[in-house]
Amino acid sequence: MVSFRFKKTPHKDAGGVAAGREFTIDDLARAANTTVRNVRAYQDRGLLAPPEKRGRVGFYNEDHLTRLRLIGQMLGRGYTLGNIQEMLDAIDKGYDLRQLLGLTHAITSPWTDETPKNFNPIHLATLFGTNMSRGALARTIELGLLEPDGLRYRAPSPKILMAGAEMARAGIPLPDLLNLISSLRTQLESFCDQAVSLFVQELDKYGDNLPPKEDLPRLVELIWKIRPLAMMAIESEVSRALQKSASKFVDERIMGLLDKFAEENIEGLNFLKSGWVEPTPGSADADDAAFVEPEQNKPDPAGPQPV
Repeated sequence: MVSFRFKKTPHKDAGGVAAGREFTIDDLARAANTTVRNVRAYQDRGLLAPPEKRGRVGFYNEDHLTRLRLIGQMLGRGYTLGNIQEMLDAIDKGYDLRQLLGLTHAITSPWTDETPKNFNPIHLATLFGTNMSRGALARTIELGLLEPDGLRYRAPSPKILMAGAEMARAGIPLPDLLNLISSLRTQLESFCDQAVSLFVQELDKYGDNLPPKEDLPRLVELIWKIRPLAMMAIESEVSRALQKSASKFVDERIMGLLDKFAEENIEGLNFLKSGWVEPTPGSADADDAAFVEPEQNKPDPAGPQPV
């Protein structure tokens, strides 16, 4: 269990009584806007130092309250208890919390400024019509494109949802679109793991230890510089791949159809050539093309000939 070294110690007056506020566990939980159960859980995990025992009652001080409020703030920002334990341990070793938070924020902050949006069932039915069957809705939730939120659904990325609705209205089956997203995600996540490792590998140089305090500002600046470059590289490669696939489709399908069309019509072209008569130069018909029915198709004026 991790033990924390508090930098502040209660100041005692001449009578030996600790100055500053003291809290029972109920008072501490109330002051930190949390529960007694949480206080005990954090204490069991080593996130919070034990209280000072006086008889059967434990008393907490201002340092406990500060630490407890910090835990609550970090949980609110999405950090796990494991992350918080590591950070608090680093703080006790003299690290600046703002720099530590800056480093994690540079790595984990959203890579898009898109704002999630809520949709009610009627809105979804308007967007997708009969395409949004129960099975399609379940698949959409499974992929995380929609998240149930009471009687509504939360779309983390409204853009992809609206694009899917447009393509479904254009006639592309929604199950096919969802399968495409699933396939794309599988391949793209592997690629993105490699992309992120390009700047995370800077942290790997320190092994299982945190980077030295003096290196943190440089690492944060480096990560913020690389993030947009990684996005540009991904967008460029996706555009190149789409262009390549589109050109391949034209070569294999469109040109093939044109070749087939030419082959099917070559007999008609030959037929037209066999009935073409060049007009006599200077004649009244010189400016017009004359088509004469082929000889083999003309009726014999003398009638059928005896065999």
